[in-house]
Amino acid sequence: MAEDLPFDDDSVDAAMAMVTVHGDALDRLWLADYVPELIATERRRFPAVDRICAVLGGAITVTPVPVPADCADGFAEAFYGRPERFLDPAVRRCQSVWSFVDDTVTDRALTRLRSDLASGAWDRRYGTLRRQPTFVGALRLITALPVDDTSPR
Repeated sequence: MAEDLPFDDDSVDAAMAMVTVHGDALDRLWLADYVPELIATERRRFPAVDRICAVLGGAITVTPVPVPADCADGFAEAFYGRPERFLDPAVRRCQSVWSFVDDTVTDRALTRLRSDLASGAWDRRYGTLRRQPTFVGALRLITALPVDDTSPR
């Protein structure tokens, strides 16, 4: 836990966490239509962006982070235009959320996805994502700067 790190109070000027807390826009990814349980699980696990901002305090900016089509990271949105990747168990093992849903849920979702890919239904519904250079989903850059109370107003 961050609060257990061996630093004196007020000795750190900046901190960064990457892909640790997902944004409130988790349902923007087509995967939500196949496995809504994943979205529900993530929402229970992580605080809302507004809550994070309130805890951080200061001057806050929240910036959506576009995911490039060729993103090599293994998080779910990296495969927004490559749905076949979710059929690979190794890909799912790299995404912690899959471990929080029942195997029957996973099997149901993968059966439907496999069928929709084979029939072309996925491409009819979401195929434009295959040609889209970026996807703006749940990733957010949250920047919190201290408010300087000594500055003139």
